[in-house]
Amino acid sequence: MNYNEAMGYLKDLTKFGINLGLGRIEELLRRLGDPHLSGLNIVHIGGTNGKGSTAAMLAEILRQAGYLVGTFTSPHLHSYCERYRINGLQIEPERIASLIGELRSHLDDMTAAGFEHPTEFEVSTALAFLYFFRAKVDYLLLEVGLGGAIDSTNVAPAMLSVITNVAMDHMDYLGHTIEEIAAVKAGIIKTGVPVVTAATGDGLRVIEKECRRKGCRLTRVGQDITWENIAHSLDGQRFSVRGQKRSYENLFIKLLGRHQQVNAATAIAAVENLNELGASISFRAVRTGLASVMWPGRLEIVCRKPLVIIDGAHNYEGARSLRLALQDYFPGKKIVLVIGMLADKERSRVAGELVPGVKAVVVTKPNSPRAGDWQNMAVEAGLYIPDVYTLEDVGEALNKAFALAGPDDLVCVTGSLYMVAEARELLLKNRHR
Repeated sequence: MNYNEAMGYLKDLTKFGINLGLGRIEELLRRLGDPHLSGLNIVHIGGTNGKGSTAAMLAEILRQAGYLVGTFTSPHLHSYCERYRINGLQIEPERIASLIGELRSHLDDMTAAGFEHPTEFEVSTALAFLYFFRAKVDYLLLEVGLGGAIDSTNVAPAMLSVITNVAMDHMDYLGHTIEEIAAVKAGIIKTGVPVVTAATGDGLRVIEKECRRKGCRLTRVGQDITWENIAHSLDGQRFSVRGQKRSYENLFIKLLGRHQQVNAATAIAAVENLNELGASISFRAVRTGLASVMWPGRLEIVCRKPLVIIDGAHNYEGARSLRLALQDYFPGKKIVLVIGMLADKERSRVAGELVPGVKAVVVTKPNSPRAGDWQNMAVEAGLYIPDVYTLEDVGEALNKAFALAGPDDLVCVTGSLYMVAEARELLLKNRHR
């Protein structure tokens, strides 16, 4: 099996959809020798927003401290290999193909024995455990796929659980209130295992209750660990963090947006907990790691003339963070918004955050079976401004946005990561011609 054949095989597995539960992944891992139970030091990272950024920050800090660090994140932007990294380096396509070929025989045996077929994400998760176990990583940063309690990553015996925040998202699967969603996300909390969270309000109260019930030490970002903004520009931002063990003065990150300071404080809270558990992570590693971290597709400037930013603000909380960032970094700028959102997102609330005050909106279609009635976003945007355009092709949508934008205007591309990834690829290709 070569890489293209492996990707075709995985794509075919999407026909099994989202099918939450742990039985299939546990059986598959049992047939693989239970690599997830074989001594991996796992940091399990859940939450609604900020999981990937927090994982990227913590991975870079650990790498600077001298550790071999695996990260499993999803979805990817351009290549499936992005999901599996060791010290920042993606897995090789040939290695992916080899591992999927190995997994396929076990999957065939499972179904022949009468087991329900694992989903695409379950196969991806099993591949992650096998890959990182064989690579003998010092730490594995494992991002939750959906929710927590019965997400396939939750078979992992983590040494530290991180829940970035709790907001309304994936309501069809997780619940229709913050409390219900928080209860699902709190499912990654294990008895006696320390927990870090940046959740607030009702979500925090649910997590606090679960930590008391399971005897877990809880670090609350925003209370036990705080941060203070110093300065920001289009090159990055400076801030200080006051931890439980020490203060971290005048830190720098290239990532834009005040929400990334929250994610950085969350990563530092994780660092302090890992040091309590036996790691050796210095202040220098924290500073150098944060300064070097990159996380594409999140408030990323991809062109300067015209000024174009892309941001995977795929839900309401992400849209709110994007709006605040636009106010912080581009006050007074006229904005042409390119947006495409999946059907299971709160399109009306996102439109209410992002559309008022912009110059024009171009609505496009995310490349996903979950795009649904993607044109509905134009109806929602039309409640706020008259200049709304609908173009199914992402490339044509970008061209329309450039035609609408003046030389001093800003083009902001946002919404589903599927759409943002396609737009990013097109923009970078044109920039490098």
